[in-house]
Amino acid sequence: MEVSVYNIKGEDTGRKVTLSDAVFGIEPNDHVIYLAVKQYMANRRQGTHKSKERSEISGSTRKLGRQKGGGGARRGDINSPLLVGGARVFGPKPRDYSFKLNKKVKALARCSALSYKAAGNAVMVLEDFSFDSPKTKQIIDLVNNLKLSDKKLLLVMKESDKNVYLSARNLGKVNVQTVTGVNTYNVLNANVLLFTESALAMFDNNLK
Repeated sequence: MEVSVYNIKGEDTGRKVTLSDAVFGIEPNDHVIYLAVKQYMANRRQGTHKSKERSEISGSTRKLGRQKGGGGARRGDINSPLLVGGARVFGPKPRDYSFKLNKKVKALARCSALSYKAAGNAVMVLEDFSFDSPKTKQIIDLVNNLKLSDKKLLLVMKESDKNVYLSARNLGKVNVQTVTGVNTYNVLNANVLLFTESALAMFDNNLK
């Protein structure tokens, strides 16, 4: 599959690059996409939730009533989970939600997500560029020139560019990543993928 190369002014340079079939042209596997997104979301969870158990509630441990003859259920102390202000039964405890996925499974998930985007004509290529200083207006102009102001964008650079990153940081619809930082969730969460030429050239090797 061939795509045109644009410059930051939104002009077609007349050149085309070929998207690798091994990355952008495979038969997508929905299940591994699900697993990769599930792992990404799980790894982001802090897992610091906590509720108090019976032994942790501040209150008297005196038995509220006698064991028999009260005409109702047997009742313990005021910390009982059955009473307002009491403890919680089997409440949440701090835990680690992260889990492991095999490297090949994650690579297959990324390629599957990228193939979906390529099939939907949601992959664009830009000439390599850089900014002299961080200015949000420069990214806004770039997006407007490409007529993508109403889209969520994933801009993939070959390596970290501080000025480009800082320029896009305040824009909720623009996510800047390096080639090694691209994951399945980022790809699926974007409407359009913008690759610089150098980033696209090294993308193949980083997914193997």
